[in-house]
Amino acid sequence: MTKHKFTVTAARGMLPLLAKELAGMGIKELKQEQGNIRFTGGLEEAYRVCLWSRIAIRVLMPIAHFSATTTDELYQGIHDLPWEDHVDAEGSTIAVDFNSFRSKIHHSQYGAQRVKDGIVDRFREQTGERPSVDLHQPDLRINVYLKHNQAIVSIDLSGESLHKRGYRVQTTPAPLKEHLAAAILMTAEWPRLAKQGWGLIDPMCGSGTFLIEAAMIAADIAPGILRDYFGFLYWKQHDKEAWQRLKADAERRRHSGLARLPVISGGDADVKSVQAAKANIAEIGLSEWIQVEQRDLLDWPSQAKVLPTSGMMVCNPPYGERMGNLEELHHLYESLGNIISESFPAWRTTLITDNESLGKFTGLTLFDSVPFDNGPIACKVLCYRAPRPVSDRTERVDQSVQQSEIMPQHQNAQPVILSEHAEMFANRLKKNLKHLGKWARKNNIECYRLYDADLPDYAVAIDLYGDYVHVQEYAPPKSIDPEKAVQRLNDVMQVIPQVLELPVSHIALKLRQKQRGTQQYEAQGSQKQRITITESDLKFWVNLTDYLDTGLFLDHRLTRQMITEQSAGKDFLNLFAYTGSATVYAAAGQAKSTTTVDMSNTYLQWAQDNMVLNGFTGKQHQYIRANCLEWLQAAHQEPQRYGLIFLDPPTFSNSSRMEGVFDIQRDHVALINMSVDLLSDEGILLFSTNRRDFKIDIDTLSNLTINDISNITLPKDFERNPKIHYCWAISK
Repeated sequence: MTKHKFTVTAARGMLPLLAKELAGMGIKELKQEQGNIRFTGGLEEAYRVCLWSRIAIRVLMPIAHFSATTTDELYQGIHDLPWEDHVDAEGSTIAVDFNSFRSKIHHSQYGAQRVKDGIVDRFREQTGERPSVDLHQPDLRINVYLKHNQAIVSIDLSGESLHKRGYRVQTTPAPLKEHLAAAILMTAEWPRLAKQGWGLIDPMCGSGTFLIEAAMIAADIAPGILRDYFGFLYWKQHDKEAWQRLKADAERRRHSGLARLPVISGGDADVKSVQAAKANIAEIGLSEWIQVEQRDLLDWPSQAKVLPTSGMMVCNPPYGERMGNLEELHHLYESLGNIISESFPAWRTTLITDNESLGKFTGLTLFDSVPFDNGPIACKVLCYRAPRPVSDRTERVDQSVQQSEIMPQHQNAQPVILSEHAEMFANRLKKNLKHLGKWARKNNIECYRLYDADLPDYAVAIDLYGDYVHVQEYAPPKSIDPEKAVQRLNDVMQVIPQVLELPVSHIALKLRQKQRGTQQYEAQGSQKQRITITESDLKFWVNLTDYLDTGLFLDHRLTRQMITEQSAGKDFLNLFAYTGSATVYAAAGQAKSTTTVDMSNTYLQWAQDNMVLNGFTGKQHQYIRANCLEWLQAAHQEPQRYGLIFLDPPTFSNSSRMEGVFDIQRDHVALINMSVDLLSDEGILLFSTNRRDFKIDIDTLSNLTINDISNITLPKDFERNPKIHYCWAISK
C-alpha cells in the first residue's frame, strides 16, 4: 500500500473530538496541530475519513511544498508541478482555494488567480487545451495554504465541506450546522448512551439536525453516505475499488444499525419547522424511525409515559443575539429545567447557548461546559446530569421490557417496483413462507429459518422470531463486485417487509463471517433490547441486535427436545452453556438437578433469566462461571456424577479469561473423555459442534459407544444446510 500524508481540518474546539474519531477508524500515525490533524496512511484511510467523519471539514492531500515570497514565485512553483497526473486538460474542471497567514502575498483572490494561471498555462503549453473553472463541484479542487511565505499545495479530497451531508432539502432560520450538531452529541456522550438504548428528544427541533445526526450516530450510518460528490471521484489517481468497498461496507452497517436505533423524537411549535424537519428526515431515509410532530414545549410532559426511562434531551434554544428576547429567555430555560425535573427525572439535558448564565435558570446540575462556535457566535455546550438517574441494574431490566413495548409500530412500507432479480427473491421467499409457514403452524413453531442462501445471488439467512426477523448476510467473496453485493442486500431489505408484512423496525441485519473463539458471543451493541419468544411451550429471551447470535440456536431445536425426553430424574450438566436454553429444556423434562457452566457472566445471567421466565428456581439449579476445561479437570475431584450432559463447545476459543487457544478439532478427544468421566453408569453425553469440516476421532475414542445422531437432530427448516451442526450420543 502506497502511503501518503494527509491533513484533516476541523472547526475551533473540535480537534480533540476529531482526534478521537480518527483513532476510532484505526488511523494511528496522528499529529495534532493548530487547526488540523495530520496523519500518514493509504488512500482508503483518507476516503474512510471523508465518508465517516462527523467532525472533519476537509481532507487534504499535500503534494508539494515550496517557497513563495512573490506572486511570480507562486506562479512558477505551481506551473512546475505535474498537474497532468491529477486531471485531464480537455473537458475537466478545476477550482482553487487560497489562504495566507503572515506572508507577503495576502490577497487571497489574487493568490488563487495566480495558482489557476500556473495550472492552466502548463496545460496550454503541453497540449494546447486547458481545464475550465467550476467553483461549485469541480473535478479537481486545489488547496494552497501560504504560511510564512511557504506554500503547501494539496489536493482537496473532500471537494466541498464535509458538513454537507446531502439531506438538508429544507431549512429554517438560524439552522445548526451538521458537524456542530454531531460534535455536541459526541461531547454529551450520545454514542455511548445510544448503545445502552437511551432515548433522545429535541423539543425545539427546527429543521431536525439534532434528530438526524443523533439517529445517524446511533444507527452507525456514515455521514457521507448520501453525498454524490467528493473531490476524489474524478481525480485521475482515484482508487475506485477501495471506494466501492467502503461504500458497500457503509451500506451494510446502515442496514444493520437501523435495527439498533433507540427511540428518537422531536417537535416544534412552528409548523414550517416541522415540515422542514420531516422533509430532511425523509431525504436521509429515516422517516420510519424518527417521530416529529408539531408540539408546544409545555406539552412534552404528556409524552413521558411512552418514552424510555432514561434518555437525553438536546436542543438549540433561541439566542438573544439571533432569535428571541434576551430578557424573556430565562423563562424558557426555567421551563426546560422543570420539564426534565418533573417528567423526565432520569434524563440528561444538553443545550447550546451564547449565554452560559441562562443555563442557571434550568435548576439542573451542570457536569460539563465546552466552548464551540455556532457560525460567528461564540457559544457553550452545557451538559446537565439527570436529576434522579436510575441504577444500572434497574435500568437494564427496565430497558429490556420498555424497548419491546415502545418500539415504534410503523406502517408497512408502500410497495415499490422491484428489479427482475428482486422479484425472483421475493417469489422464493413467498414460496418458502407458504411451505414452511404451514409446517411451523402445524407444529406450533414460532421461530424458524425461512431462507438460507436458496438463491446464490442472495446469500443471506433469514430467521423468523415471532413478529421479528433476523437476517444474516454471509460475507461475499472478494471476487464479487461490492456494489452488486450491496444491491442484492438492498433488495433483501426491501423485499422482506413486503412479503412478511412487517414494519422495517422489526428487521435486524448482521454480516455473518467466520468467527474465531468467543467472537460469536461478543457484543455488537449494548442496548439490551430483548424480546420473549416461545419454543415447545417454553419461553426464552432473545436479543436480535446486540450480538452476532440471538441467544437461541434454532438448529438445535430437536436436540433440545431430546434433552427434555431424556432428563427425567437425572442430574443434568450443561457445558459451554451460552444462554442456558438446554438447561431450560432439562428442567422442563423434570431433571433432578441442573448445573450450568459458562465463562461469561452476561450469559450466565441470561441463562438464569430464561429459567426464571419459565418458573424454574431453587437450589437444585446451579450456575457456575468458569472456564469449562478447567472446571472439568477440577470436577473429577468431586463425587458428583451426571445422568445427562450436553456439550456444545465453540469451534475456537482464545478468550482473555483462559490460557492458550482451544481448538475443537484438536482438543475434542480430551474434552469428550473428561466429560464422559463425569457420567453416571447409565449416563449419556450429547456432543455437538458446528465446525463444518469436523471429523470425530472414532479410533482414539474406541473405548466409548458413539452414535451419530446428526440426521435425527436436523430440523426441517435446516435441511438445505445439513452441515449446520454435527451431533453424537456418547456413553461409556
